[in-house]
Amino acid sequence: MQMVIVLLSLVALAASAPQKPADQAVAIIKQDFDQQVDGSYRYRYLTEETGSLKKASGPDSSDVIIAQGAFSYTAPDGTVINLNYVADDENGFKPEGAHLPTPPPIPPAIQKALDYLATLPPPPPSRN
Repeated sequence: MQMVIVLLSLVALAASAPQKPADQAVAIIKQDFDQQVDGSYRYRYLTEETGSLKKASGPDSSDVIIAQGAFSYTAPDGTVINLNYVADDENGFKPEGAHLPTPPPIPPAIQKALDYLATLPPPPPSRN
């Protein structure tokens, strides 16, 4: 299910990139697809995504596909946008790029409280 969400996220991300009018379609200069018997794959269209199998941690320990890739495009203001990503069933879609917002640092007082809470024993089970 998460892989479907990851794929839909990639489609949404690609669709949100600046689009050219239909009469200015960009030609695909190079396109390759290599599917292996074990389920691993490689797509290439002036960009690249690779997939590999990995044993999932947890009780079911089934194989999961890890997709890694990158793409770039030029924003309307002329800035070149580069995005690298890793996606799998365990951790979801994790993009990286200088253009992506980052969270502010945790204030020292809050970090101190979080560190203290991490040292406490777990609460007893609820008896509802």
